[in-house]
Amino acid sequence: MEEGSGEFKAYTPIGPGRLLEGKKGLVLGIANNDSIAYGCARMFSKLGADLAITYLNEKTEKYVRPLAEKMGCPIIMQCDVMNPGELETVYEEIRGRWGKLDFVLHSIAFAPKADLQGRVTDCSKEGFMLAMDVSCHSLIRATKLAEPLMKDGGSILTVSFYGSEKVVSNYNMMGPVKAALESTVRYLATELGPEMIRVNSLSPGPIKTRAASGLNQFEDLILKAVSLAPEHHIVSIGDVGTFASFLVSDYARSITGGVHYIDGGYHIMG
Repeated sequence: MEEGSGEFKAYTPIGPGRLLEGKKGLVLGIANNDSIAYGCARMFSKLGADLAITYLNEKTEKYVRPLAEKMGCPIIMQCDVMNPGELETVYEEIRGRWGKLDFVLHSIAFAPKADLQGRVTDCSKEGFMLAMDVSCHSLIRATKLAEPLMKDGGSILTVSFYGSEKVVSNYNMMGPVKAALESTVRYLATELGPEMIRVNSLSPGPIKTRAASGLNQFEDLILKAVSLAPEHHIVSIGDVGTFASFLVSDYARSITGGVHYIDGGYHIMG
């Protein structure tokens, strides 16, 4: 079929500096300059997007606000998804300021340390439910709030890990939680597809972040990943940000419901 006719319409190629120009995005989950969410936000901003950035509480604000201000973000707000109303307040600010939203990056996860570092067999009901609420159900809430702001379609990303589908030593209860997150992505993508809202999951290799520091023997996990991965290198937050930028761009308009690995090929190894 000829380009530009019928059902096929090609986008005019644009320079990389304009890839996300005019787009408005929300980034949830930056803790500091080592965060995967920051690697993504930095690339989104570099490619022209306007961003709303959130921080967890007053303690993390001192790390996050300077990063957001350096990127020129017009919206910088506190958002702890465990506090009723805070996520909704962020979306209300976006509605009032922009009236629309093109993409959301959800990079939020939590599990009580005692439950995370113990056997799945031994994890408490309360700890498991809390981990599911913060790490998984918050994506559903964020998506529901984004839907009415994405009248022209949009892109929603979350962050998972290979331990969702294979047993990874010391990943423990977060394995079942991330498996639920990835399943949620598929169902959201199916339900929102008719509105041209795409939902995808990023699955980076092991990265030294504050969240990862809660895992036992995390350094061993990194060494194993570097040893086994075909590319034999540690994945950076910039690597994740580059791919995330593609997924929220118009070039990825037909990609939804997937788990996308940015791990140097680690996931293909036995």
